[in-house]
Amino acid sequence: MAAAAVNLFWIPLGAGGHSVRFNGRVYEAVAAARQRRGRLDLYHAALVVELDGDRYAIEVAPSWDADEEARGVVATGAVGSRLLGRWRLFRYEVRCWRDGCIPDLAEAVGGAQPLSDDPAAARRLLASTCRVPTPAWGRDELRAGDMWNSNSVAAWLIAEAGLAAARIEPPAGGRAPGWRAGLIASHSVAETTVLRPGFAVS
Repeated sequence: MAAAAVNLFWIPLGAGGHSVRFNGRVYEAVAAARQRRGRLDLYHAALVVELDGDRYAIEVAPSWDADEEARGVVATGAVGSRLLGRWRLFRYEVRCWRDGCIPDLAEAVGGAQPLSDDPAAARRLLASTCRVPTPAWGRDELRAGDMWNSNSVAAWLIAEAGLAAARIEPPAGGRAPGWRAGLIASHSVAETTVLRPGFAVS
């Protein structure tokens, strides 16, 4: 049987970047005030899939330059507005990067969170990266009550792989904006399988 592993990482928002961390805190402070609740830590999700001896880093990041093939870019989308997305400065990219690296992966809270060791699930997830939706980043174009971002992409991919994305939660005391949008966008979320014993995610 082929060796496989699907791992989820919860990386604190702004790890390694002071401006992103500050903006995230401002965003959460406003959101908490509107919802009349306490402030929570913000996380963004990244995935690492191992299959047949190969390792694939799956993440969403700013679009650096035109050399997309070198970093496994499978899709791009606009940030804030589809109109602004004409310029690379306002575009994000989805990477399925063979032997690629994810910045700040070492800072993930709790380390790798195993989701599955099923080769079929790993193949489904990898194949789904080529058809991931790309709504405008930071907008709720899907009317999901949640904005689209990197967490949306992770949730969508996990659900499309047939895993129980709706049962996944970020570390205690934190939240992952955008997760709900990814679940709603997935056609298979209503049919997600229950994770097998030994692969708890909450």
